[in-house]
Amino acid sequence: MRIEDFREIRDLGNLELLARQVVEGFIIGLHKSPFHGFSVEFAEHRLYNQGESTKTIDWKVFARTDRLYSKRFEEETNLRCQIVVDSSSSMYFPEDGSAINKLGFSALAAASLMNLLQKQRDAFGLTIFDEKVQQHTRCKSSTKHYRMLLSFLQQLIDNPEHDKTTSTAEALHQIADSVHRRSLVMIFSDMFETNENTNELFNALQHLKYNKHEVVLFHVVDKSREIDFEFENRPYLFIDMETGDKVRLQSNQVKDYYVEQMAKFQEQLKMKCLQYKIDFVEADIREGYRKILQSYLVKRSKMGA
Repeated sequence: MRIEDFREIRDLGNLELLARQVVEGFIIGLHKSPFHGFSVEFAEHRLYNQGESTKTIDWKVFARTDRLYSKRFEEETNLRCQIVVDSSSSMYFPEDGSAINKLGFSALAAASLMNLLQKQRDAFGLTIFDEKVQQHTRCKSSTKHYRMLLSFLQQLIDNPEHDKTTSTAEALHQIADSVHRRSLVMIFSDMFETNENTNELFNALQHLKYNKHEVVLFHVVDKSREIDFEFENRPYLFIDMETGDKVRLQSNQVKDYYVEQMAKFQEQLKMKCLQYKIDFVEADIREGYRKILQSYLVKRSKMGA
């Protein structure tokens, strides 16, 4: 699904419903795609074996996919996943009436992941940070816990705040020390540091790996604007959403330099993630959620959960 499907996210105010729609669409897509093999990993289903009792067959899944799956009822937790969401003011870009901003995209992606994790009987926690950690929960798999985390995410969407700076490095250091060893840590951030100290940022990512966590970094961007700088050739007033600094300029005056610098930053980020064995995923807010959910399933299968 693409962001055009979620233009009513602020009005609908129901992340649980939206997340369920995203995950159901993704699962149906798995059954119809070359990746359908991942579907047998789902904790609540396994492929039906001929000769077994038909009492456990999920006929609703059969009606949708024309494949026989049996329901499973294991209650054990296989994996712990800490979902980390950057809520600094830069994540509220764009604010021009677009279908969704970076924070809304990250919130729905996190909600969808939690829905999928719950289906897997995996435990999940949530960390929300800006200049400091604002919310941090331990990993659980209950429905009550899931809905509580959804309420935290919905608050971010409903109550946007300006002039909130970022301290990604400090937050990641705190997360590295506080979550259970050998957890899966999935980070949603544009990785824009207020102090622009990239070395501190990379050290924090390294700290996560040093503490034996598996890490997936979703670099959340509005690619057309923030990476490719696709603006009309006319004067604009650009405002830093975290500091309030303003600059007025003609877009084509800075485009080449801006695109070059952003490409360098992104390449540096990718190379550091490669060096630290962190999965780097460019999460363009205009490209939907399939890549997000698929990254989780691939990582989960590699971890042997």
